[in-house]
Amino acid sequence: MQTVANVFDGKLDILVNNAGVVIHKEAKDLTEEDYKIVMGTNFEAAFHLSQIAYPFLKASQNGNVIFVSSIAGLLAMPSVSLYSASKGAINQITKNLACEWAKDNIRVNSVAPAVILTPLVDTGIKENPQIKKEIDSYIARTPLGRAGKPDEISAIIAFLCFSVASYITGQIIYVDGGFTANGGF
Repeated sequence: MQTVANVFDGKLDILVNNAGVVIHKEAKDLTEEDYKIVMGTNFEAAFHLSQIAYPFLKASQNGNVIFVSSIAGLLAMPSVSLYSASKGAINQITKNLACEWAKDNIRVNSVAPAVILTPLVDTGIKENPQIKKEIDSYIARTPLGRAGKPDEISAIIAFLCFSVASYITGQIIYVDGGFTANGGF
């Protein structure tokens, strides 16, 4: 973070927390190591990076923090209870930081996608045929009838960084083809 601050004269306008990992297991089968991996990657790293970035975001006087969450942070889904908990934590910290940091002109939002066609999804499908069944089931209940594309997520993230979004903070924006509007499950 100090290197970033040096390059940008001690100011940081945008921080996007976009690391994530999922372990598909029933809750009864999750281990302490699974917990450390999922919570450490999905929540703790994003939270601590935001803390470290705070003085540089404040110095910019127009800071933006964007977390990448998931619809799993809102809806219960099979075999991903730990992932869902980590994304629920991201949703809550989004709201808290938005309220705490508004006085410093730092906006904090989350983008919460449904199934997005990424290498993480491709790997999961190859490793576990049950995941393909679950994804197909989600898509069947999605009003737009398809999975999302990475550029559909990056476009929302970019929008949140522009001045036209200057009155948006503390929001979780679901980018899910209508899945949550349709009641999810």
